[in-house]
Amino acid sequence: MRRLMPVLALGALLLTALPAHAADDPAHRASYGTKAPYRPEQSAGAYQRPPAGFEPVFTENVSRHGSRAATGSEDADLVLALWDKAQAQGRLTGKGEEFGPTVRALAAAMDKVGYGNLSGRGRQEMRDTATRMEQRLPTLFARIADQGEKIDVVSSGQGRAVDSAGEFTGALAAADPALKPLIGATRTDKDLLYFHKAAGGAAYRDYIAHDQRLKDTLNSIEDQPTTHEAAYSVLRRLFEEPFVDQISDSDQVGAAQAVYDLYAIAPAMSEESPDPDGKGWDMDRFISRSDAAWFGYLGDAEDFYEKGPGFSDSDITYRMADVLLDDFFRQVEAKRAGTSDLGAELRFTHAEEIIPLAALMGLPGSTDPATPGEPYTYTGNPWRGAAVAPLGANIQWDVHERDGRYVVRMLYNEKETPFKAGCRPIEEGSTFYDLNELERCFGRG
Repeated sequence: MRRLMPVLALGALLLTALPAHAADDPAHRASYGTKAPYRPEQSAGAYQRPPAGFEPVFTENVSRHGSRAATGSEDADLVLALWDKAQAQGRLTGKGEEFGPTVRALAAAMDKVGYGNLSGRGRQEMRDTATRMEQRLPTLFARIADQGEKIDVVSSGQGRAVDSAGEFTGALAAADPALKPLIGATRTDKDLLYFHKAAGGAAYRDYIAHDQRLKDTLNSIEDQPTTHEAAYSVLRRLFEEPFVDQISDSDQVGAAQAVYDLYAIAPAMSEESPDPDGKGWDMDRFISRSDAAWFGYLGDAEDFYEKGPGFSDSDITYRMADVLLDDFFRQVEAKRAGTSDLGAELRFTHAEEIIPLAALMGLPGSTDPATPGEPYTYTGNPWRGAAVAPLGANIQWDVHERDGRYVVRMLYNEKETPFKAGCRPIEEGSTFYDLNELERCFGRG
């Protein structure tokens, strides 16, 4: 979270905007934001059958990398320095006594995995997602093997995306060894899958660095009484009151943010936990649900304005994702034209690409930008990082053909998902769309 500036508070508006706690594991899932671990959103037996006579001929996806370690040690370093000082002064609470050793163990586990690298859970997420893809499309992968079609694999080139591709394709090959020689080596395309840092993202980077309205909006959301109250509450759970009172107000917020960040990354590191009872790192004990929910909201607000639907009068945060949407269409159109020898196109990327693509495509939860002057809140907007782009998030198009006619079904985190408003399915209630209709709907004339 960026350094706070003194501005008018919006606490009265946002105090009632906390997320509902999801009744799954981990509890209160929305509080984890885009660090929420992956889960498929639809059961295997609930998918619609393709229209009569249509057979799968191609599939393509884009996937965020799986669960990972934190990208750096800053959060652990900050809170452990504070913890050591409190311990020396005899100012730890009962929870605080447990906190330091837990954070040290978590930090050591992340250091062993490698900061920013896939965790054991992340590797398993990729393998499981691939296995379910193969199980949903057994005739397609049999066709690929029988006809010697290729499986193209492309990533951003970042280590966790490359490793995600390896785990995913390894699981496909394990499911059917005949696929192994057909899976290409993972190639890198930063323009396609790291566009926020490539040439196509230049205007976006300028917006992030210099747009004053963006800075003012985020500061107005972050610097309000609720944030400071939550920060004090987080630290009081760990440290006695006299110790917390020694810390400046702004430093309290920074320290509480670090505690929250460790809480949020802990589920992604569950397989590295030494806990024999299967509780993972049990970081929930160190932060209340309401405080986690508030800091989760602040993280979502930043992602919403910097990567997602953003302001209603601008598309700067997501228009650069057009290169990726265009590639989805280009691959299907090449299949229809008979110029492609691919049976599958598999892409591996990051939240910075998934979030704007979801906004560009009008996927559920990403359709509502914020009106300038009316800040993003949970009560006023359905956008949630844990739903839009959890770790391992994916968008998949399955292409079926009959007598030269091509239809497409979209899965979003493995859930059958309608295309954006204005696109007409082949019949009411169907999740299949004629390719010609999608071209019309998305303006590919």
